[in-house]
Amino acid sequence: MTQSNSSSKKLLGVLIGGSGLIGGTLAHYFKTKTADNIELRAPSSKKLSIRNAADIKDYLKRVRPDFVINTAIASIGADSQLSFEVNYIGTLNLARAAAALKIPYIHISSASTLPNGENLTEEDCLPIVPKLNNYAKSKLMAEETLKYMHKTAGLDYTTIRLAIVYGEHDHKIQGFHRLFFSIADESMPLLFTKKNILHSYSNANKFPYFVHHVLQNREEFSGETYHFADKEPVELANLILTIRSYLELKSPREIYVPYPMATFGKNILEFLLKGLSRIGLKGGLPPELIFLESFYKTQTLSSEKLRNSSFIDPMPNETIYTKLPELVVYYLKRWTHENLISTFNETVLHSDAMANDFEQSPVELIDTIHQDSTKPFEELLDL
Repeated sequence: MTQSNSSSKKLLGVLIGGSGLIGGTLAHYFKTKTADNIELRAPSSKKLSIRNAADIKDYLKRVRPDFVINTAIASIGADSQLSFEVNYIGTLNLARAAAALKIPYIHISSASTLPNGENLTEEDCLPIVPKLNNYAKSKLMAEETLKYMHKTAGLDYTTIRLAIVYGEHDHKIQGFHRLFFSIADESMPLLFTKKNILHSYSNANKFPYFVHHVLQNREEFSGETYHFADKEPVELANLILTIRSYLELKSPREIYVPYPMATFGKNILEFLLKGLSRIGLKGGLPPELIFLESFYKTQTLSSEKLRNSSFIDPMPNETIYTKLPELVVYYLKRWTHENLISTFNETVLHSDAMANDFEQSPVELIDTIHQDSTKPFEELLDL
């Protein structure tokens, strides 16, 4: 699919994993920004299970899309079978279908496939060995199979590796937002990292622009892997303390917990939770703790290949630090409404007049709405 033929007819795409942060952001972008020339369908897992080859063949045969985007993943802490079936077999099934239909396949991968280190390029990757965690192993295997199918079956694919993703509308409290939640909930008393540990971050709001560009320029991006990450890495400790400052909290204290002590504490909690499960009390640690070692080791992704491509960053000055004020307000409001947190200083949030009236003056509010906001929509009167 090249830029020239993309303008000749309305294209139809299929998005797998539309309920996640990245998938939801893509779905919103294509619905609001490209509705005139691209239609994107995002079937739920009930309609289409990528673990089932028959489901994929039946659905794509019926829909006949012009491209497929796969953002679906098993949860980070999933067991080996689920990780293998969703992250690897699901990727393989979609790739086989895309190769048969001769359509582009955009695969979203992860920095979990990379070793620790600085300025890692697209050619860097971990070896596929048994001791890898299920998530990284399955994502690595998927990347390798896509390369193989590009050579042997002519698969037109692009792999996009994401670093730590930030953005609004993450409904699952995971990754960066798990860190943010721990700070907001005051459940992080100390810093579980050390000084000068750097990580790369990926902006969810920018990402759809890149995917759209990749779809429009297949000759340049076909068969390639790209890192999609902000140019400048971020020091983890500084980011945590900046969030603490925005929330006007006293914790976490600027005391660094050594890695051996952090792993010892994690092992103790796992032991206690396992014991409690035997008497019917269920609980668990955040699945992100499988990456605890990463809190103490630098991993930064090179974005040089991305910057040298034809893609132009639509928001070049936007970073995780410039987005923090919006993210703080958005997630604090949401988590408060869901009764997930209640300990933060509420003056951090800007007041919402209508919500305040709903709580304090419902009769006056309904009178106002009856006067001003109950007329039928004029735009629909003629339909």
